[in-house]
Amino acid sequence: MQYISTRGKIEPISFAQAVIMGLATDGGLLLPKTIPQIEKVTLRAWATLNFSSLALEIMTPYVGTDLTRAELAELIQRSYANFTHPEITPVTQVGKHYILELFHGPTAAFKDIALQWLGNLFELLLARSGETLNIIGATSGDTGSAAIYGVRGKERIQIFILHPQGRVSPIQERQMTTVLDANVHNIAIRGTFDDGQRIVKDLFNDLEFKQTYHLGAINSINWARVLAQMVYYFYAWGKVSKGDTSKMVSFAVPTGNFGDIFAGYLAWRMGLPVKKLILATNRNDILTRFIRTGIYQVETVHPTLSPSMDIQIASNFERYLYYLVNENTEVVQDLMQQLAKTGSLQVSALQNMKSQQEFAAITVSEEETLEQIRATYAESTYILDPHTAIGMRAAQKYPGSICLATAHPAKFNEAIQKAISIKATAPSALQGILEQPTRCEVLDANSSVVKQYVQKILA
Repeated sequence: MQYISTRGKIEPISFAQAVIMGLATDGGLLLPKTIPQIEKVTLRAWATLNFSSLALEIMTPYVGTDLTRAELAELIQRSYANFTHPEITPVTQVGKHYILELFHGPTAAFKDIALQWLGNLFELLLARSGETLNIIGATSGDTGSAAIYGVRGKERIQIFILHPQGRVSPIQERQMTTVLDANVHNIAIRGTFDDGQRIVKDLFNDLEFKQTYHLGAINSINWARVLAQMVYYFYAWGKVSKGDTSKMVSFAVPTGNFGDIFAGYLAWRMGLPVKKLILATNRNDILTRFIRTGIYQVETVHPTLSPSMDIQIASNFERYLYYLVNENTEVVQDLMQQLAKTGSLQVSALQNMKSQQEFAAITVSEEETLEQIRATYAESTYILDPHTAIGMRAAQKYPGSICLATAHPAKFNEAIQKAISIKATAPSALQGILEQPTRCEVLDANSSVVKQYVQKILA
């Protein structure tokens, strides 16, 4: 399998090269040159597999010859060995919908599914090459801790994670800053998540700096993360459909960075029987507005009860744009340059109609989020975290939907208490975390300042 850039200015590269490169050197995002097509007979067989076995089958064509089947199988098995549920991503029925629980990993968030795998993959590739990697990423909450837990203590890797000071939940902040391993460096920036994301892109686009300091990406701009997230769409469909390929299902996805729902989009393009991808946003609704109007317009980021979705620049949107404009890299480049210059871009009316056929886009207010937590708890005593509640609310017109539960509710007990006046019981991974010692550097949201800090640490 070869990988290309959404902006078309690099030669095709291998899977291993794509993983290490992270962001394409032309500023674009990496994608497989072709998307494997899955026959119905294969889908039926996949519906009988456990999570790890299914991951092996889905990942194999994308990995190509860069890993042997035995290496890939061992990597997958090791990545999910420390999940607290035997099914890894269990599906449970709650009312008229299904909940796909993605929070049974070491940081109690869906990012663990991709980042446990990516951390182990990095380790294998670096051991093979003898090289080092310095990971730089920005987080709106859950990515940071999952990335840190994925690579903490690993040889040949240093990790720098930027989070917006005071704009993540207390538990999210502690999950990052209480990790005291020598290769972990937390940076709280005086700004928003979008500021952090801009800084990361600035550092990666400085090609001399990127090459000198061996920068790698662990944000969802890294293709390997999208690949890992595709697995649970097939897994959930198999659990609900029992392998009946005539059964189409809808997926409701709380969405900020577009990576999670983009994985579902690719699963659909592979042949998964998807009726509708329900794109659910909070007040920071740039993606909903785009689907409705065809205009992608950056606005102010507003803090909400669902902080992981407090985003205006969705880092995976460019990947979807590539397919929306029929894989025309020149058009993608023009549109992204327009976005960089003006803070907005617009697609054609025909392209907008196509996106509306592929996605149902729904914005959920703060009050609706709290109402959904209350309603679900009253009906079934099941506690939704605020992000999952947004997806559940958006799915109301689509009974039988599979709603992605992206985090354990105990990570957001302030919102839970506001909704139902009780706290969710913390899983073992979160217990006592607020009392542990921390380490974090506070810096201005400035690319030069962050660059100087990285250089000082790596000197």
